[in-house]
Amino acid sequence: MKKLFLIAVAMLATLSVSAQSAPGTFSLKPMVGATLSSVRGSDTDGVKMKFGLVAGAEGIYQVSDMFALSGGLLYSMQGFKTDTSLDLKMNTEYLNIPILANIYVAQGLALKAGVQFGLLTKAKAKGKYGNIEEDIDIKDQMKSLDLSIPVGVSYEINNSFTIDARYNFGLSKIAKDDDHHYDYTAKAYNSVFMLTLGYKFDM
Repeated sequence: MKKLFLIAVAMLATLSVSAQSAPGTFSLKPMVGATLSSVRGSDTDGVKMKFGLVAGAEGIYQVSDMFALSGGLLYSMQGFKTDTSLDLKMNTEYLNIPILANIYVAQGLALKAGVQFGLLTKAKAKGKYGNIEEDIDIKDQMKSLDLSIPVGVSYEINNSFTIDARYNFGLSKIAKDDDHHYDYTAKAYNSVFMLTLGYKFDM
């Protein structure tokens, strides 16, 4: 989390002042970037972050000079890995639908928070058991819907390019029940950091 926000702050420090869209306008913002994902919970000792990609688009309605609403559809590669003897890597993919309130604290600089609905599209577990390596499809053991709270900050450059740093705090257990085959997912919740670059078009 600290690394992502430090990178965002460093970028902001080199930019000139910019302004957001005029009130009453609607914008479309394609975006692409990276995720650092993991899980949090009572049985997640040894879990490490995993790198992934994120891409999609958001629509933004500028309600006033200080407030905007946004909604989007983002493809996100998530999961985690471990440093245990299993050398387990969990690869999950979601179609995420974030709905955010954007509060502008300065020209072009917005704090954001809201709710996000994630639709699971893929879930595979890859690990070693002795000399045997397995790559198992476990989508049927995982919940198809993931609910989370996204919070973050974004900065608009000349009302076009947007740098967005965000953390998604999972509220839903990712597995269907506590008797899941993998202890790491039995009582686990998604924990995802996201850094993206977008380009905004006023419609």
